[in-house]
Amino acid sequence: MKILIIEDEPFVAVSLAKIVQELEPTSELIGPLGSVTETREWLSKNPNPDLILSDIQLADGISLDIFSGGKILCPIIFTTAFNEYAIKAFKLNSIDYLLKPVDKNELRAAFQKFHLLQSKFANETYLHELKELFSNFNQQKKFKERFAVHIGRSVSLVSVEDIAFFTKEDLIFLVKKDGTRFITDFRSLDEVEELTDPKEFFRANRQFLVHLPFIESYRADDTGKLTLKIIEVKAEGLIVSKEKAAEFKKWFE
Repeated sequence: MKILIIEDEPFVAVSLAKIVQELEPTSELIGPLGSVTETREWLSKNPNPDLILSDIQLADGISLDIFSGGKILCPIIFTTAFNEYAIKAFKLNSIDYLLKPVDKNELRAAFQKFHLLQSKFANETYLHELKELFSNFNQQKKFKERFAVHIGRSVSLVSVEDIAFFTKEDLIFLVKKDGTRFITDFRSLDEVEELTDPKEFFRANRQFLVHLPFIESYRADDTGKLTLKIIEVKAEGLIVSKEKAAEFKKWFE
């Protein structure tokens, strides 16, 4: 059995691999892969493994984005330090969702579940149904049309079409097209990203989620990074990494 490990923390990856080898001594371990970009590249060049063990929050994004396209038709055990992604994870082909630090007994139970479900995952009819579920997932998903913001002691609503970008500093700020900044109740940009249409919003980096209609242009530097210019709004540090540059260009164009 081939098991792919996706984990961006080296110490955690080594610890997880050790537990897997104890529980599944005949398995062949692949990885660890530490980013969305690296994982997509590996999966595009290799057959699907029998099982994937994947962290959710990686260095350049969340691994759920890798699997929601419907091309990865093998079972997944997700590991994470947070429980906010559980619902979306189980809408994918997840067989378990383990909170870090991963407990050996919980992972053993997940492997037992995997072995029980192996015959089902090998069934062509089931895989076809799973693929249909994936292809319909984003079509059925409803995205927010407005966001609540704080203005002093009051709470107001801002329509999505008026939002230039979201940014993370000490808090999560919503920035309107005129440059006005508002505090939101969100704890992370990951939460906001889940509520916005990926055709309209792009996660440029850990600090920015940008809205397509307000991107005036981008400029590439000698390292391959992209600097974005927002219409009529000054935004310092709005840079797309070299690893995400190709993805951004495809989305932008």
